[in-house]
Amino acid sequence: MFWKRKKKRIPEFRCTECGEMHSEWPALAFNSPANYNSLSDKRKEEIGKLDTDFCEIHYADQIDRFIRVTLTQKVNGFCETLEYGLWVSLSEKSYLDYKENYNNQNHETGYFGWLCSNIAEYGDTSSIPCDVITKTGNSRPEIFPHQDFDHPFVKDYYGGISKKEAVKRIDAMLKNVG
Repeated sequence: MFWKRKKKRIPEFRCTECGEMHSEWPALAFNSPANYNSLSDKRKEEIGKLDTDFCEIHYADQIDRFIRVTLTQKVNGFCETLEYGLWVSLSEKSYLDYKENYNNQNHETGYFGWLCSNIAEYGDTSSIPCDVITKTGNSRPEIFPHQDFDHPFVKDYYGGISKKEAVKRIDAMLKNVG
């Protein structure tokens, strides 16, 4: 098991990247959008372009564009939050504006995007409409799902989840990474 249980403390985990023990919760991060994941390795090489913050899929008739974002999930009755590293698709205009201002420390704006990461606990979470808000200081943009969209993920985002559920999700992620 990855976690050392301690009384009244956040459990520790061994990071698969650096091998060190950490006491803060890790972010639940997705390395690429679901649209890219669904491509075969051959198609990824032929039509995909992926780095740590941007992804493009060049089809014959269109280009799909994605950026990496964050989402902060409230954990009810607990001071820690659960952080996600997700992907959203943006329109060509929004994507190009974000990319052009990527290194601009003072760039603050908002875009409309569609969630493009499937969060296992909710089944299909792709295509949830979101507001994408950039931040100064070159932090990744944060997303806010549209509250009127009827989906369990959106309900939990606004209502919060239990600490037990948050720990379960982190445990599952750590087991799948290592």
